[in-house]
Amino acid sequence: MTDRPWKRTERLVATRLGGRRVPITGRQRGDVPDVAHPWLSIECKHRQALPEWLKTAMQQARAAARDGQLPVAVLHEAGERHGRDIVCMSLADFEAWFGSPGDAAEAASERD
Repeated sequence: MTDRPWKRTERLVATRLGGRRVPITGRQRGDVPDVAHPWLSIECKHRQALPEWLKTAMQQARAAARDGQLPVAVLHEAGERHGRDIVCMSLADFEAWFGSPGDAAEAASERD
């Protein structure tokens, strides 16, 4: 039996970020993340297509980024506090800026 696309996405993300996919069996929504990881709480969402406005926002951020700048899109819901805004970036940019998550966890433990 082949994996569902969302399961494949969770496995791929887990592999790329140095985590382990948590099977859905026996867990409840919000109980544990999709991917177990030492310093990230990873929730994966697989969709047939992302909203065009979101892709456009990321393209604008990427086009405006200069050397040494990380392109991000900040999503704000009217009436909400800005501390609840959502910061979006590409997985490739995350990996490029933050390196191997295992390396970052090691660096954090060395500071303690």
